[in-house]
Amino acid sequence: MSAANLSLLSPHVIDRVEAWRERFLNAAPFRHVVIDGFFAPERAEALLRAFPPFERGNYIGDDGKPGGKSTLDRIRALGPDYAALDETIRAPAFLDLVGRITGIPELLYDPFYLGGGTHENRHGAALDPHIDFNYHPSERWHRRLNLIVYLNPGWRAEWGGNLELFRDPYADRKPAVSVVPAFNRCVIFETTEHSWHGFDPIRLPEEERGRSRKSIALYFYSRERPVEQTAGRHTTHYVHRQLPERFEAGYTLDAGDVAELHSLLRQRDCYIRNQHEEIARLLQAQDRGFSGKLLYLAKRLYVRMRR
Repeated sequence: MSAANLSLLSPHVIDRVEAWRERFLNAAPFRHVVIDGFFAPERAEALLRAFPPFERGNYIGDDGKPGGKSTLDRIRALGPDYAALDETIRAPAFLDLVGRITGIPELLYDPFYLGGGTHENRHGAALDPHIDFNYHPSERWHRRLNLIVYLNPGWRAEWGGNLELFRDPYADRKPAVSVVPAFNRCVIFETTEHSWHGFDPIRLPEEERGRSRKSIALYFYSRERPVEQTAGRHTTHYVHRQLPERFEAGYTLDAGDVAELHSLLRQRDCYIRNQHEEIARLLQAQDRGFSGKLLYLAKRLYVRMRR
């Protein structure tokens, strides 16, 4: 393993591979490992200094309006520190290191950073539990791992934005694991059909509203995966959060509770509206062109044959 290709990492990341591997393989609710001090300290500080301004990334939401999340996938354009990061994660030595930690061989680096790169979230932002898309959008690669490094000095758990790992968000109100997005903390987790994850709402105190939740998200793939883990191609699958445990019969709502309920209802309304719009777009696409005419005739024939 070439040490030159791994100079961005703290030495203990390389020296303790077997310990990380044991933690990864035995973790619940699905395989993951948390590694503090992932980058060499001076490298982590440099990446934070070079982190792009919020407005430089893609911060327009699905509704076409500015949102509380900004992402940027062209990380080499961020200067020499991010170019060095790119050189590191594409290096065979790094891919081999992550493969040894996770037990997943022949990992592939994504040169397009699709869905990855720098992520920044402001006060009020949250991420509902979800499983990720399972194939690379443009290649026939299986998505295998998420590697996220957080860049948030002095972040407190009570501020939210904590990475949450769920056993089953359809049934569980609370995550099985909650990880504070502390500075230079890395989380590596396997992406499967049950790797449910998200983060809780960011609730910064008034005097801390100048902060944001910053991270670097890296995704890794393989050309093959075990048959028992393979599913048909799908997009990201979100699940809306369950009501908090305090909402039980006899509980008296305060202003904060009412605001939270309204927020949850807005999220559901938005989701339903988006689903209706997506179905409409698909139906309209079916009606267009020569194939649309054939489908129309086939439907007419089917309906008439049923009479």
